Amino acid sequence: MSTSIDQAFIKNYVSDVHDVFQRRGSFLLPAVRHKADTVGTTTTFQKVGTGIATTKARHGTITPMNQSHTPVTCTLADFYAGDWVDKLDEAKTNADERRSIASGGAWALGRKVDEQVLTVLDGTTQSTVSWTVTSSATVRNALLGMVEALDGNDVPNDGLRYALLTPRAYAMAMTVREFSSSDYVGANGDSPFEKGMQSAGKWKSWMNVMWGVHTGLPGKGTATAKVFAWHKRAVGYASAKTVGNIAEGKAVKADVTWHGDRAAHFINHMMSGGACLIDDLGVIEGNLDDTAAIPTS
Repeated sequence: MSTSIDQAFIKNYVSDVHDVFQRRGSFLLPAVRHKADTVGTTTTFQKVGTGIATTKARHGTITPMNQSHTPVTCTLADFYAGDWVDKLDEAKTNADERRSIASGGAWALGRKVDEQVLTVLDGTTQSTVSWTVTSSATVRNALLGMVEALDGNDVPNDGLRYALLTPRAYAMAMTVREFSSSDYVGANGDSPFEKGMQSAGKWKSWMNVMWGVHTGLPGKGTATAKVFAWHKRAVGYASAKTVGNIAEGKAVKADVTWHGDRAAHFINHMMSGGACLIDDLGVIEGNLDDTAAIPTS
């Protein structure tokens, strides 16, 4: 159990435990190509190249397109998140310590999924879009530049495009009338002024791209922050099927075990998963000074 449990013993403290503010689980898994129930330590995502149409003479043979087939290997890694809950310590606190640790463990593994996906996004070799933040107009140009870069790489505009901004970058985007006004994005729940600053698990549709905010982006809060736009099928995530008598078939396995020699429960969560870049052309990186002031006009 955490050595700081005595801080929760009932003395003059409030009766409820406040979970430290944290991202509660994975935000990015729905935004990538997910291959569940993987058996083994690796799996493969297939990437098929483009074909070329040709002519033929009457009664002549058709020239094969010879589309390239490139296997992309995704390697899984094992992760654990657990802690001890001493039986007598539970008697000294009126908080549900087991629930707190169980929730914290599951959320920690979810954040690990996002960390893996962000590492892959950060590995793109595509030309970056440099954000100039001097006015709302320059922020709008930066947002449009991210979308234009996807268009320039022939990334399908099929509703599976995503973009991720830092909290500061998203606040900058909110100053852009076309991004925030219901005159452009609709008033049926898509308006940021109706939802506020992107609650967890929410995406905002603009220019047929799903925009979100994330606190785990590389360089957040520094002068060298990164933001990304990508197509869902450009990034893959593979997760293993956990087996056993607890949470069988789930990507995350939860296990609560009593240890008599310690007079404590050990609450553990575990998962096996990995991310990979399937198509580099489908990921666009943007660079900005995340310390810049939010423009007022």
